[in-house]
This record gives sequence, structure tokens and C-alpha cells, in this order.
Amino acid sequence: MHLDIEAFITRWSAASGSERANYQLFLTELCELLDLPRPEPASEDTRDNAYVFERRVEIHHPDGSSTRGFIDLYRRGCFVLEAKQTGKELDTDGWDRAMLRAQAQADQYARALPASEGRPPFIVVVDVGRSIELYAEFTRSGSTYVPYPDPAHHRIRLHDLRDPAIRERLRLLWLDPLKLDPSREAARVTRAIADQLARLAKSLEAAGHAPQRVAHFLMRALFTMFAEDVGLLPERGFTSLLENLQDKPATFAPALEALWQTMNHGGFDPRLLERIRRFNGGLFAEPDVIPLDRDQIGLLLQASRADWRFVEPAIFGTLLERALDPKERHKLGAHYIPRAYVERLVMPTLIEPLRREWQNVQVAAEAWRAQGKPDKAIAEVRAFHHQLCHTRVLDPACGSGNFLYVALEHMKRLEGEVLNLLADLGDTQGLLEMAGVTVDPHQFLGLEINPRAAAIAEMVLWIGYLQWHYRIHKNLDGLPDPVLRDFHNIQHRDALIEHDGVEFVTDEAGRPLTRWDGTSYKPSPVTGELIPDETARVPIERYRNPRKAQWPEADYIIGNPPFIGAATMRRALGPVNTTC
Repeated sequence: MHLDIEAFITRWSAASGSERANYQLFLTELCELLDLPRPEPASEDTRDNAYVFERRVEIHHPDGSSTRGFIDLYRRGCFVLEAKQTGKELDTDGWDRAMLRAQAQADQYARALPASEGRPPFIVVVDVGRSIELYAEFTRSGSTYVPYPDPAHHRIRLHDLRDPAIRERLRLLWLDPLKLDPSREAARVTRAIADQLARLAKSLEAAGHAPQRVAHFLMRALFTMFAEDVGLLPERGFTSLLENLQDKPATFAPALEALWQTMNHGGFDPRLLERIRRFNGGLFAEPDVIPLDRDQIGLLLQASRADWRFVEPAIFGTLLERALDPKERHKLGAHYIPRAYVERLVMPTLIEPLRREWQNVQVAAEAWRAQGKPDKAIAEVRAFHHQLCHTRVLDPACGSGNFLYVALEHMKRLEGEVLNLLADLGDTQGLLEMAGVTVDPHQFLGLEINPRAAAIAEMVLWIGYLQWHYRIHKNLDGLPDPVLRDFHNIQHRDALIEHDGVEFVTDEAGRPLTRWDGTSYKPSPVTGELIPDETARVPIERYRNPRKAQWPEADYIIGNPPFIGAATMRRALGPVNTTC
């Protein structure tokens, strides 16, 4: 039997009864609708049951006991699916409780799967004939499954199947779920953009412009490109301006300086013929524009034509830092810390403790609601939201902000779930009161000794924060001005030492002593291997009144401290002396 979409929706909207009676038929017909393979017959040996109904798992409990469970539908490497047929209206109290229990059950089953099979990237919760909810964990490392693609859009209602994009999402869930990982496409886009910016930076430095000036100019330019693509500037406003200026390079600098001055203060821009929001935040306070020739404007235009909505901040900071650093440029696109590695640290250190607290709050809120005291349930959830919005996270060696950004994104995901529950509890007035209280960049603190990296980290956090709002709301109209605020949350300073100044170490004749700069290499005349270039030297510095640095107060400390690998230390310092 073949059903078209309308017939499928009509048929299952009227379904009633228990999930035991209907869920296998519903899912089989869903597979037919989406032109997907049907589940296979199950065998006694679970190792053969890669795509079956009622897949058996052994659940091991902390007290050493075990119980047997059955996954409603399992597809190895893709998902664990738990089905219900609640018989309740969507978004009602009883429906919410049933779906939360089903999600917890699916999570338990996913973690009970044999290690040899690995954890699937998705768990799916189905209310037969009503909705399909998706939760993802793409690292497959045992971390927390979170609403996919975000808390506002993870629920697919039956009528949403009319949307071809939704049907394609479900097809990929069955056939190639890792293609749904947004960080994969974002990483490709990000590497391409960073490569273009590196070419432009190299061109500007070759023309004699100081690297630090080039870095600040390009950071302002790239944020302008991002602002255009998320609707903070008129559609194609900046790109069209560059197209018009490419053949008029003499007017490039004054035109762009006028735009950035308007972005700093807010007001009408005569070139774009629209009113521009006030950005502020320090980024455009000094709108220094480097004059560009026609070819250089062309490179900037190429970068502007990319879709900046899909830049991945978790790697963008590192790639941008290298694009702007002549000594690191050769590493562009390689050796950055992948997002999955960042999450392996951020999730257990920060997010999982917060989610355990959130689970306790949900249980408490449910208990108050069951007692007929919704006001106390709302108060419980609002108190957690207040705590979440005041949780401070510190990375004392933040580099270009990758760890802080991932922490920000996952805390925004959690906040979305909190606000959803408040809405389900009927707390619309409370949401209005909390409109100005949200998880934002001021909570994410960083210390960084490299001034370029510190500036990039601050911008990465703002891009990530604005990206999140854009994904949820599809626009940024609701954000107050100024769009950017200077929270001074990223500090350019040493994380270990404070001092009263730096002086050069000199010899008896007063000449500065020098050392190898620690970064310059040359080929060995004997082996061809890169060895330290002894001619690249910097003065030896000495701190006046050195003392232990004081860190900002924080609730959590995360990060990936810099280190010198053993091979590098051996090349720089020589072999270890093991004699006594």
C-alpha cells in the first residue's frame, strides 16, 4: 500500500488506541512515505539486529543488578526510537510528562547498547500520529543528547511532513545521520573563508601594512559581512558596496570608514540608503580603514559572498588567528582542535553538571504541578534560569575563544529548554519580565596573553551569541541596541603573573641580552630537518615585582592550556642530561 502525504496525515491524525497496537504500523508506513527501507525481521542473536523493532538490551544498574529492555525501533549507527501514543493534546501537562519520560527511556536504552556498536547519533521520541522529536549527540562519546537542531525546532508535528526539508531531514536520519551534523558543513565553509582572509592579509602585509593594523581591519570587515547575512545590515548592503567600489578604489577607504562610523553610533547611512543600528562594543570605535587596490577589494568581495550564517565559531577563531599571523599561516586548515574534542572537555566539566541540576528542577517542578501548585513550579524553574544566566565560566588560557564559544552555545541550548518549560507552565508574564535576562557573552571570561587572539575571542563569542538567536528566531529584530556591548570579559594579560612593568636584562656593559624567539626555524644544513634559527632573537625581559595573578571569580574553569610537546622541547632545549 502506498500513501501520499495528505492521506498519511489524514489517516494518522484520526488514530487512537495504544502505542503497542499502532506504533509499528505507523513507523512502517512512515518509511514507505519517505521511500525508506522497512525494518527487518529480528533474530535471537542481537548482534544481527541492526534495524529491527523491539531490539533487546541489557540495562546494568549501579547496584550491580540488570534488567532487560526493548527498544521500540533501532537502526544501528543512526538512532534509538521510543514510541508513545499519548492520546493527549500536544503541549499539555500530561503530554509533556509522557514525552519527557519517553526521552529518558530512549536515552537509557542508547547507553545500554554494547560498546562494540557504539552510541547512535540520535534518539527519537514519537507520539504516534502526532509528533516526532529529535535529540542529537554527534560526538557519540556518551555525552548529553540535546534537542536537534535546537529547542525551538526539534519537534516535528504530523502536518510538518508537508515540508520537503522536514522529509529530507528524516530521510537523512535513517540513511546518513552524520550529514545532519551542522558543524561538518560549517567547518568546510569556515576553512574556505579563512583561506580567503589569509590571502588578503598576506597581500596587505606585502604592501607594507603592520600585521596588527591588518588584523583589526579584517576583523571589522568580517563582522560586517556576518552582520549583513544575519539581517543586522540591509540585505547585500555591504556586498553591493564592495561591488560598487571595486572599480573606484580611491573611494574605498572613505566609504567604508563612513559606514563603520555609522555602525558605531547608529543612524542613517547615505550609501546604503537605510537606517543602521547602533553596534558599539568597541569593535567600530576606531574605524581605521586600510586603502585597498582593485585586486584586494576583489579578495574582500569573495569573502563577503560566502554565507556567514554558517561560519563555525568553534574553529573560526583558530583559523582566523592563523590567517592573520604570518608565522602561523602555513598551518591554516590543519591542526586546529575539532569541535568534538572541545565538547569532550566542555560537556563533562560544565554542561553535564548543569543538566543534572536541570533534571532535579524538572522533577521538583513536576511535583509542584501534580500538587496543584503551578506558581511554585514556575518559581522553581525561574530560579534555575536566574542561576543559569549568572553562571560564570572562565578559560584562563582562552586563545581565540573556542572553548568559551562551545560553552556558550550549550548553555543557550539549555536555556531554550528552560524557557520552553516556562511557556508550557503558562508563565508568559514571567517571560516578558525576563526579556532582558539571558545567557550572553558577559558570563564567559577569558585570559589571553596574545592581543590578537584576545580580540578574536571576544568577537567569536559575539558571533556565536548572535548566530544562536538567528537560528531560533530567524531574525535579530528583537535584540536591543547597542547590538554589541563591551563587557571586558576577555582580558589581554598573563594568567600566571602580575607585575609592575617589564625591563630588559642587560650585560655588564649595558647591552640587552637576547634569546631565540621560540618560533623561527630553518632547515638543518645536515639533515634538512627544521631546527631553531639562532639568528632570530628577541630581548630577554624581566618582570618588576612579579606576583601571582588574580583570576576573575567564576563558577567553572575550562580550557586547554598551552603546552610544549616533548619533541619540541628537545629541539629547543637540547637532549635531557641523565647523568648524576
